[in-house]
Amino acid sequence: MNKTSQSVPASAPEENISIIHTRLHGIDLLFNSRLNKGTAFTEQERDTFGLHGLLPPHIGTLEDQRQRRKRVLDSRDTAFGKYSNMRDLQDNDETLFYSLIEHYTEELLPIVYTPAVGEGCQRFSEIWRRPRGLFISYPNRHRIDQILADRRYDDVRCIVVSDGERILGLGDQGAGGMGIPIGKMALYTALGGIPPEHCLPILLDAGTDNEKLLHDPIYIGWQSHRVRGQEYDEFVEAFVTAVQKRWPSVLLQWEDFAGTNAARLLERYRDRLCTFNDDIQGTAAVTTATLLAAVNATGIPLSEQTIVMYGAGSAGIGIIDLLIAAMKEQGLSEEQARGRIYAFNRYGLLVEGARGIKESQRPLLRARAEIAGWKLTGAEDVSLLDVVRNAKVTVLAGVSAQPGAFSEEIVREMARHTERPIIFPLSNPTSQAEATPADLLRWTDARALVGTGSPFPPVEINGKPMRISQVNNSFVFPGLALGILVSRSRRVTDGMIMAAAKALAGLSPSRTDKSAPLLPPIAESRKVTLVVSEAVARQALAEGVAAMNDPASLPDRIRAYMWNPVYVPYERVEHGGRATDLV
Repeated sequence: MNKTSQSVPASAPEENISIIHTRLHGIDLLFNSRLNKGTAFTEQERDTFGLHGLLPPHIGTLEDQRQRRKRVLDSRDTAFGKYSNMRDLQDNDETLFYSLIEHYTEELLPIVYTPAVGEGCQRFSEIWRRPRGLFISYPNRHRIDQILADRRYDDVRCIVVSDGERILGLGDQGAGGMGIPIGKMALYTALGGIPPEHCLPILLDAGTDNEKLLHDPIYIGWQSHRVRGQEYDEFVEAFVTAVQKRWPSVLLQWEDFAGTNAARLLERYRDRLCTFNDDIQGTAAVTTATLLAAVNATGIPLSEQTIVMYGAGSAGIGIIDLLIAAMKEQGLSEEQARGRIYAFNRYGLLVEGARGIKESQRPLLRARAEIAGWKLTGAEDVSLLDVVRNAKVTVLAGVSAQPGAFSEEIVREMARHTERPIIFPLSNPTSQAEATPADLLRWTDARALVGTGSPFPPVEINGKPMRISQVNNSFVFPGLALGILVSRSRRVTDGMIMAAAKALAGLSPSRTDKSAPLLPPIAESRKVTLVVSEAVARQALAEGVAAMNDPASLPDRIRAYMWNPVYVPYERVEHGGRATDLV
């Protein structure tokens, strides 16, 4: 990896950007994705670094390159084709890669991350060409210290790690799950301004139980069934111990671990190092933020809403926990807040005697006596329609990965008793969404307040296009990470997650226009990051978990740390001289 001697403030004029000093020369420089400028190397740099002949004679600019690459992207007729092309670009020229995202954020975010990343993970073995991040496999568990020791990782400050077992709504993708850490880290930089050399994606390859992958001759992962139980826990422990030893102050984000592991690993390590789980806490923050914006639009406070959480895995439980905290801030007791939330598993309402109840779901169980007077459609399980009809639900949120779960009958029943139904089909990718925005608005005569986990096109209402708010974790985790790094926080607290949610809710366009979308456009993600990061950092300071102690300087520190994708001048360092890169 590489570093410059001074990070450049976001508002700095180009002439003040620092110079990179490097020992790399010729083909080695061109093969370094962090330093490669392609045709944008100047005539003098081509002389200095021996690039004549290796590059075509045309000398271009970053803008020229963006236009050329955009033309290529536009020629690809599938999302996967565009995803693959962008992955190749990232491995060839990171500055151009991030410059493209910066200029075409709304168009390219669904390509470099969800939903296109889903197919990218499924077909990862087909498109893997060059190393990016680290694969730490169970057979190499005794080599973890050695793998992490490479000096190119000296500048790492944040890690996204997955074991590939629960990729979006697609299940076990094994080593192909590496597409998720790579994509998340790309958004750390594209939306959070965190320098690429500070980011390290990691895949813990504990095997796979995906039979197709186990018998696929081109699969790049460890072709063995997953290790579980004590062996798995010891593998994760060895990884965390090695990470702490290598980078004592690192931020570690857990991503797309199966529900059986996600919550317990977070609980085990959250007080041992600076860590969070985006599927649990990031999803909770962005959902809570969107719901706070929605209830503001309805004029009915959160404490008076009746909420269904359709899906009570780790993500659903995380959302419920943060919503309960928000309700308690509005004056409800814990018991009163829980009483306003109806949680579901795959069989139906979580109620005493229901099927398939997990230990983690027991705090969500309702007493059988609470529904004794209800009219039910079945003899055993209590259905979503039963709850909507009998409890007069006002908020319906889905993290079930069950497409079509929010049916026309259910939604129309909900709309009968609430003026502005709040409906969030949050499952990813698009194919797993519980309903489409167009259907939800049609079934409610355009009265519903809709937020989706995946991107959907605008829906025409009364001849005008209505933008659909994307309840995307990318509104939260880049700012959360940026605030943590700038404040040098030692832990990620529940208060910091709530601060991120409130900061995002405060940016809702619906605060000034109740008919406006609930969240800002994805194109404004970098502006959102600035607000969220400052709120998170201030909360870290208030709770005493931050190493910095100058809150007045926070805005300037945040802007100064953020990296921008622009080419800077290079100078050659001869052997024995001091370079500002580590390659």
